[in-house]
Amino acid sequence: MTLNTDNNQILFERAKCVIPGGVNSPVRAFKAVGGTPRFVKRAHGSYFWDANDRRYTDFIGSWGPMILGHGHPAVVEAVQAAVLEGFSYGAPTEREVELAEEILRLVPSMDMVRLVSSGTEAAMSTIRLARGATGRSKLIKFEGCYHGHADALLVKAGSGLATFGNPTSAGVPPEVVQHTVVLEYNNLEQLEEAFALQGREIACLMMEPICGNMNFVRASVPFVKRCRELCTQYGALLVFDEVMTGFRVALGGAQSVYAKEIPGFEPDMTVMGKVIGGGMPLAAFGAKRAVMEHLAPLGTVYQAGTLSGNPVATACGLATLREISKPGFYEELARTTRSLTDGLKAAAFAEGVAFSADSEGGMFGFFLLDALPQNYVQVMKSDSARFNQLFHGLLDRGVYIAPALYEAGFVSAAHTDEDIASTVAAARDVFKLLAK
Repeated sequence: MTLNTDNNQILFERAKCVIPGGVNSPVRAFKAVGGTPRFVKRAHGSYFWDANDRRYTDFIGSWGPMILGHGHPAVVEAVQAAVLEGFSYGAPTEREVELAEEILRLVPSMDMVRLVSSGTEAAMSTIRLARGATGRSKLIKFEGCYHGHADALLVKAGSGLATFGNPTSAGVPPEVVQHTVVLEYNNLEQLEEAFALQGREIACLMMEPICGNMNFVRASVPFVKRCRELCTQYGALLVFDEVMTGFRVALGGAQSVYAKEIPGFEPDMTVMGKVIGGGMPLAAFGAKRAVMEHLAPLGTVYQAGTLSGNPVATACGLATLREISKPGFYEELARTTRSLTDGLKAAAFAEGVAFSADSEGGMFGFFLLDALPQNYVQVMKSDSARFNQLFHGLLDRGVYIAPALYEAGFVSAAHTDEDIASTVAAARDVFKLLAK
């Protein structure tokens, strides 16, 4: 299409006049891969249609929440009923209690949760609560893990920051991050050293158990086990950021996956978002009662939000959780996701293209590398130019993956075997080009 007939380009030019970069979240701008962002007009099931009415098979799913696919009938019905009752009250509702009860039933490491509106808000509040509960200031995070854009966490983070090659963000004074200790992911030696030197000053260790913002990188079982042991030994709180993995990789989140390998394992605090809102702005953080009772109005750690526990968002989230709790849901979702990664690996291998991939539940990632990376430094060895070729090759063939090398992908229950087969076929065509 020409500039005058491509509605995506027309909308992008309009957007750039009134929105910085033309987008409301940086990675959407296609700046890392080049080209024009697709402006979504509508979505249903495993597909969305852009401003030109072209259909794409969607492997982003709103960056994870759409685990049932777009427009699932049970979720749509719940949201429509909630809308008719009212958009927002700024007062408690029965449904937010029901959602909290359902989350706690499925994730038994927590006794109480507080609902908020975004993953960033949940992570930021978790750190404040951890500091208030322990009386300590320092926190540990890992390079390549992204926990939202709170100032104290914008230190060598992943996600959009990694995409644009910035180790931190302008506007964050050094004194704001002076208590943030950044370590290499999966590096036991650095972990041991950090606790040996500063263990009694550490309020919490926050980690993504499976990183989704440096593509898809798992924490090794020995690494998670040692994080748990050191936090217990030194009185720090172990925080699992499951904004992305919560109810996405398993019904009990990533912590239930690690509990199968580490007897008795559970984190002290959990951060959640995405799936629990079903696509609506909703997130949560939780812990044992003794920690959560430090929150206002019971304790002295302040946290509040006008739209927290929004009645429409809780309806959407509750309907989603009820659907994914049905027997066999995750087994089928994992099967579909594995068929995608296995198919991509086979197609790349057939063309002699270096490729590795991994998945858990409905979350997956791949690299144009012979072996799966274990940390951010290894991820950065990926060939971004070749990835950009792959991205645009798939896009031209109607397959939409993350427009950045550093983002995981997501399969929904709406993806069919035919969707997977056509995606693998499209990838095979592109791999042939990459092999030349």
